[in-house]
Amino acid sequence: MNDGKALRIAVVGGGLTGLSAAFYACRLADEAGVAVEVTLFEASDRLGGKVNTLRRDGFVIERGPDSFLGRKLPMLHLAKDLDLLGELVGTNPAAVKTYLAHGGELRPMPKGLNLGIPNDLGAFAQNSLVSPHGKLRALDELRIPPNVTGDDESVGDFLERRLGREMVEKIAEPLLAGIHAGDLYKLGIQATFPQFAEMERKYGSVIRGMIEAKRKAPVAGAKAAAARSEAVGGYPVPPTAFLTFRNGLSTLIESLQARLQAYDCDVRLGTGVRSLERIDSEQLSVYKMRLEDGTAFEADRVLIATPAFSALPLLAPHIDAATLANIDYVSVANVVLGFDEKGFGHNLDGSGFLVPRAEKRTITASTWTSAKWQHTAPSGKRLIRCYVGRAGDESGVELPDAELVEAVRLDLRELMGLTAEPEFVEITRLRRSMPQYPVGHTAAIAALRAQLAASLPGVYATGASFDAVGLPDCVEMGRTAAVQMLRT
Repeated sequence: MNDGKALRIAVVGGGLTGLSAAFYACRLADEAGVAVEVTLFEASDRLGGKVNTLRRDGFVIERGPDSFLGRKLPMLHLAKDLDLLGELVGTNPAAVKTYLAHGGELRPMPKGLNLGIPNDLGAFAQNSLVSPHGKLRALDELRIPPNVTGDDESVGDFLERRLGREMVEKIAEPLLAGIHAGDLYKLGIQATFPQFAEMERKYGSVIRGMIEAKRKAPVAGAKAAAARSEAVGGYPVPPTAFLTFRNGLSTLIESLQARLQAYDCDVRLGTGVRSLERIDSEQLSVYKMRLEDGTAFEADRVLIATPAFSALPLLAPHIDAATLANIDYVSVANVVLGFDEKGFGHNLDGSGFLVPRAEKRTITASTWTSAKWQHTAPSGKRLIRCYVGRAGDESGVELPDAELVEAVRLDLRELMGLTAEPEFVEITRLRRSMPQYPVGHTAAIAALRAQLAASLPGVYATGASFDAVGLPDCVEMGRTAAVQMLRT
């Protein structure tokens, strides 16, 4: 505790993980009567990382993530702690249909599937996107012996082994790879979809596992609803799978920033950290950080909550940080188009569409934002968001603005028949923003953290590069780090 003085905590990185860690460090210390001095360093000129809401002319436009899973309770706990439960909104219950681009047109997403895995064999048999041979191969999964080694493998290799190549290319790839903008044959299953491997282990078949999950869904859903209600003290949170805030996800960042200010947390924008040095004094570890402006800062606890490529130079002098160097990142772009409803020419009868890699389009997916989220556009207006860029195909991200917009509009014309002129277009390029978890990632991160504990006690590293990209996961990682740093 630094000779009875306040515990000095440094948080490096002002994304949602770092902000959550700083907030909970202040809050938990205050509740426990522990004196802390929390300083947060953010190299850019704004907080929030990829969370970035633009509010213009009555539109609520997300430049990064647009929502979070309501079943993941850490975000609901945080919303309650920040008095934001009244700002939560859910998806439009009428916008349940999702489309899949196939052969140059949009087709309704096939029924009888969950995350691309058959869970209703009768409905799956009616699937018109998969050939009869492809369906028979998928159903062979029920008799294929399970892999009992427990070794990690890529998502693509797992699904091809179980369901066949056609199911991977036509169904699983647009559904699952899009979450990470990744290549299924490079993403490790233990770090991305561990439930598939668990189903194979437990039931001998991922199809049987999905069917069993569907059978138990009413009971599981009731338990999840009860847990969600308990998490928010009975507050009537919208019951939809995905949630956001009425004025955008930046509401969360703004509230965290205000709370940190109230706790006298020292938030330093435009302040990068260049290096980290351990100083041992009287059996206590103190850390000196050299900042980009040449000044130094000392702390008793340090949390590194930055992308892996930013954490690497801080940790590599002290431990084997090859794990961080092995994490690739994919650049993506979001193109948001605003329209007037007059002459729009499309009823937006769903939440949007996905585009398989084989379709060779600029767009990888599109959200019909004003249909899915009714609060995002003023009356009489329409809002569409298109995603560009994925592993192995990032060239579209760097197209000049005019060319990028034209390429996106061409896809919209050919897939949706949408010829209306947009009133505005907002382009956001998120370079090196999507971490790609390789095979063996989970074990490698555990080993890296063990090295940290042995070589740099009191230094922690967490965030989307280490565990999971979902916003509730970032909140939970931040809170867990805060608890660790407050331990004496």
